[in-house]
Amino acid sequence: MDKRTGKGRQKIEMKLVEDNETHTTTLSKRKKGLFKKANEYSTLAGADVGVVLITASGKSHSYGSISIEKITDKFLELKQDDRQSDHDDVGKLDVFETFEDLRKEVQALNEKEKERIPDKHRLEQLEVIKLRLDKIKKGKEKVLFYPS
Repeated sequence: MDKRTGKGRQKIEMKLVEDNETHTTTLSKRKKGLFKKANEYSTLAGADVGVVLITASGKSHSYGSISIEKITDKFLELKQDDRQSDHDDVGKLDVFETFEDLRKEVQALNEKEKERIPDKHRLEQLEVIKLRLDKIKKGKEKVLFYPS
């Protein structure tokens, strides 16, 4: 068997590339790879995919499986529908923020419940929170997996 003498593919440290020429080359290669993955995802999953990059110098690059304008319009329409849906009762406009807050609330209640014997009122509170989380999950899936 031959011994390999090269270093092969190595993991690189994630940090800003300082050298301008290397920076430009890295941006070009990674942009190409990102757009290729977005295209593969769109093809395999049948989803509308859009990627927007804005460089430090202010130059923009975009990829869209359909036009990037159609994707952003669809996204904004979904966000607007989401704001008008059942999440208004929670008092938050951002579904993800609401979901995270409720998850933390459930976690805190679970920690308290471990310390003492659960009473009927606490169990009812947990059930109500669980129902709210399920409701938000369904809304989140609708936003993330919108069929074309």
